[in-house]
Amino acid sequence: MARNPNPDRENPERGRRGRGGDGEREGGRGRGRGGSEQQREREESEFVDKLVHINRVAKVVKGGRRFAFAALVVVGDAKGRVGFGSGKAREVPEAIRKATDQAKRNMIKVALREGRTLHHDVIGHFGAGRVVLRAAPAGTGIIAGGPMRAVFETMGVADVVAKCLGTSNPHNMVKATFAALENLCSPRSIAAKRGKKVGEIIGRRDGAAAATAA
Repeated sequence: MARNPNPDRENPERGRRGRGGDGEREGGRGRGRGGSEQQREREESEFVDKLVHINRVAKVVKGGRRFAFAALVVVGDAKGRVGFGSGKAREVPEAIRKATDQAKRNMIKVALREGRTLHHDVIGHFGAGRVVLRAAPAGTGIIAGGPMRAVFETMGVADVVAKCLGTSNPHNMVKATFAALENLCSPRSIAAKRGKKVGEIIGRRDGAAAATAA
């Protein structure tokens, strides 16, 4: 009985074309991976992250002390989106990376007035922390301390006056600040709830401010 001939051996061009096709497919997959990596790099470049606090914890074991680190990071896009996260690890860079990833997953969108300040005054609570955030005119700058300043800078706020009352724990201060930001309402959202126009809401606010000043 005759053997089946090897088609690649009889026709070497066919084998080369087959291998070339595999190479092209592999190259296509490589280009796809490169595109996703570039997209991820662009997304990461859009965010601004700030390290708020690092805490070192020592655990006493039989051979001595074992150190671990906890990091608190705030991430924002300077356009109204902001988030915070905490991470723990044996090394500082790994703890910061975990905190940054968590902050990017837990971002919130805050409506800003004229893209620079808050729409109205607001109070936030968390645990023993209590913060007061007030809108400010142009040129005021960020008048806030420590953790709250990091939140406003990454969020893109240019003018705000903030005060922390109670605890000085950075975790509670950041969480109280986010609790206050989540309670902010824009005139557009209020008008939608009341079935009115934005001009009516803003007109009433400006009229009330003028009456108070008089």
